[in-house]
Amino acid sequence: MKWSELSDNWCPVARTLSVVGDRWTLLILRDCYLGKSKFEEFAESSGMTRHILAERLKRLVEEGVLERRLYSSAPKRYDYVLTEKGEELRPALRIMKDWGKKHMPVRREAKA
Repeated sequence: MKWSELSDNWCPVARTLSVVGDRWTLLILRDCYLGKSKFEEFAESSGMTRHILAERLKRLVEEGVLERRLYSSAPKRYDYVLTEKGEELRPALRIMKDWGKKHMPVRREAKA
């Protein structure tokens, strides 16, 4: 099955993956749950390229997971905030976090 076909799949897991099923998108959501909302904060936290970040943020806004809010008009800058739909993904990320703590223990000091 092609990645682009997931959103039309009969399986709800496949349809969900079509929205949040890549590592960068999940890291953006993680950062939102941790209180980050600005493009630069996401870029610094995740290390992803600006192009990929812009693409993933656009997709999350289009899917209604995030809302883009203008906070500076010169130059134009936006906050990205979770919608109700985005907040509903929080338990899934919490389960992934708990699973990672249990099965993938830190092998080095975490960054501050």
